Amino acid sequence: MNRRDMLKAVLALLVLAPLQALAAWNRKAFEAEQAEGALQGLGVESEQVSEQIEIIAPQFAENGAVIQIEITSRIPNTESIAIIAEKNPTPLIADFQFTPDAEPFVITRIKMAETADIKVLVKADGRYFSATRHIEVAIGGCG
Repeated sequence: MNRRDMLKAVLALLVLAPLQALAAWNRKAFEAEQAEGALQGLGVESEQVSEQIEIIAPQFAENGAVIQIEITSRIPNTESIAIIAEKNPTPLIADFQFTPDAEPFVITRIKMAETADIKVLVKADGRYFSATRHIEVAIGGCG
């Protein structure tokens, strides 16, 4: 192998390795059609309801296509925050991962197919905690 071929191979590895890492998403959890399947895909065997999870979301959403929610976890050592809309065609909306020094806070916009509960799951120290919020949707946002 000459120098030029070696350089091409190294550059290809440098370019493709990060793309493969990005492609390592949790397909089983995100493609689940029921909330229980999403929980299994995330590896949730049990969860504990926690008042240390704050969900700011409207009680009534006129349009389910754009619902802004804010989530704050006050649970020490929060590793991730997942959002599940129980009646959506694919219930797992998001799964945010946090580094140890990051503030476990998320603002995002979600879509909801119909009136339902959203469940927020927080993983901290290998355990799962949850909180729910009921949102009434006038016009569904999922097709």
